[in-house]
Amino acid sequence: MHLAQRSVDEGYRLEVFDRIGSTNDLAMARAEAAGADKLWIVAQSQEAGRGRHGRVWASPPGNLYASLLLLDPAAPDSAAQLGFVAGVALGTALRRLVPASPPIQLKWPNDALWRGAKLSGLIVEGMRLKNGQFACILGIGVNCASHPSDLTVATTDLTSIAQRPISAAKVLFELSDELPQALRRWRRGLGFDQIRGEWLSLAGGVGETVRADTGTRVYEGRFRTIDASGRLVLDCPAGAVTIAAGEVFLAWPDATAEPPIAGELATDEP
Repeated sequence: MHLAQRSVDEGYRLEVFDRIGSTNDLAMARAEAAGADKLWIVAQSQEAGRGRHGRVWASPPGNLYASLLLLDPAAPDSAAQLGFVAGVALGTALRRLVPASPPIQLKWPNDALWRGAKLSGLIVEGMRLKNGQFACILGIGVNCASHPSDLTVATTDLTSIAQRPISAAKVLFELSDELPQALRRWRRGLGFDQIRGEWLSLAGGVGETVRADTGTRVYEGRFRTIDASGRLVLDCPAGAVTIAAGEVFLAWPDATAEPPIAGELATDEP
């Protein structure tokens, strides 16, 4: 595995491991011990991978398990926007790798889907270090070669969509090319309006009826937009509802009902 030249030129570094507990945990340890910045931690497999809300993220070999450590990328109250920055970079990279029809889409707040089936997940974690710096970790998992079949939601992987092998190395290469560009457009939070527009252009369900589960209540309404803070805005029968955190469910037919349809794929391996 290696990073795109754009990342190397901008000072990003890469550490690759056969098997570790969690890429996010190791990235945070690197921040605490050495003040590392612009550091990618990638594992062939994880023993303790996790998603949002502490959920277990299955981590068999062949998929991408990566975390990017950034020091002081923005003020802590803007750090949550990094999930949308990374989502734009990931969605763009995946569409380039697998230009499928229908296209790969983003789902608020942090997943990539194809035909309603989950393809990837993203988690943002932050911590104030002893030296006063703010460490932010972008944890990204992408189903490249396989996907779990024992979940309550539909899942898929890039190889199944493309009908040819798509390696974790290739996904990392493309992602490491896109993410620095997205971070520059974001401008430490000053350019979130641009990122917001890009995210919406990649998102699924915009203008359609979706369900959103906040953990305490379930809303159903038309997905109007995300606001200037990244919150979900639904037009519900009783009026507009703004949701800061929750799980969204798109109205999509059986994700396995039709065979995959893929266009011509990027074939150059890094």
